[in-house]
Amino acid sequence: MKNSRDLEDLHPIVASKCAEFMHQCKVQGIDVLITSTLRDHESQNALYAQGRTTIGVNPRLAKPLGDHVTNAKGGESIHNYGLAFDFVPLVNGKAMWDDSRTFVKCGVIAESIGLEWAGRWKNFKEMAHCQYTGGLSLRDLQNGKRL
Repeated sequence: MKNSRDLEDLHPIVASKCAEFMHQCKVQGIDVLITSTLRDHESQNALYAQGRTTIGVNPRLAKPLGDHVTNAKGGESIHNYGLAFDFVPLVNGKAMWDDSRTFVKCGVIAESIGLEWAGRWKNFKEMAHCQYTGGLSLRDLQNGKRL
């Protein structure tokens, strides 16, 4: 099972944009930790099961399970194609999952360098998620098209 945090597991264009995102956040005085890059289908399915069929604590959300953490099964997430990453702002080395103001600042930075920030999504808004597909849809990726 693979749920990487390594930028090298991202597509090179996305890795470059992620590095620039981290740099621009730092310039703005925001430290960020990349919490997820590439996920295999097994890891994605495990996340999908959280709040549905498994019980435990989700460290990303730091609260008891019950809430769904993703609507995507294996093969249905942009993470499965190395085109997405998740992040969290840090203050004094502590993850600030509930700091929506800082997430918005990070989202604006992400958008300024050409990333799609899921904090703007209408359905299943995800403050910690950025992606770059180069205009490819999920269906394109599932059908084998690549950046």
